Amino acid sequence: MSVFFYGCVTMDGYLADNNHNLEWLYQTGTIEETGYESFYKSMDITIMGKRTFNEIENIESVGSLYPTTRNYVFTHAESLSAKEFIPINCDVVEFVKQLEKDKNVWIVGGNTILAPLLDNHMVDNIIIQIAPVLLGEGIPLFSQKEGLKRFNLEEVKKYGQFAELIYSKI
Repeated sequence: MSVFFYGCVTMDGYLADNNHNLEWLYQTGTIEETGYESFYKSMDITIMGKRTFNEIENIESVGSLYPTTRNYVFTHAESLSAKEFIPINCDVVEFVKQLEKDKNVWIVGGNTILAPLLDNHMVDNIIIQIAPVLLGEGIPLFSQKEGLKRFNLEEVKKYGQFAELIYSKI
């Protein structure tokens, strides 16, 4: 199993503004300007938190957003508005440990899901697109506990206004 984080941040490292708004991202570019499609084709499972799900929930035809993956949402809710997303209420580290070993797992969105996996050295690949935006404050991508974690820079790409950095765990 390989665990991937794939997402976009501002130049100062924020996923969203303090209100969890992504307007800065929508005004910067589209996924057609990135390597998203080829990345997604290699994924088997998506995992996200409820705030990330809330952000995508209002997209027209949200059910077809991730059509070829099993999609899990960490939430206290017993059901979600889109049947293609499975609500999960448990420890993310324990959940990921029990997934099939031959699957690629994409951590979508926030630091609430990413941080415990980083703390437990379970993130194998980080693909970060950096948008040419400064927010000054907001929701940071990285909020794991203190502790050195090293990654190897594999590749740097440019997609429109986005710089993409591809890292793998050492």
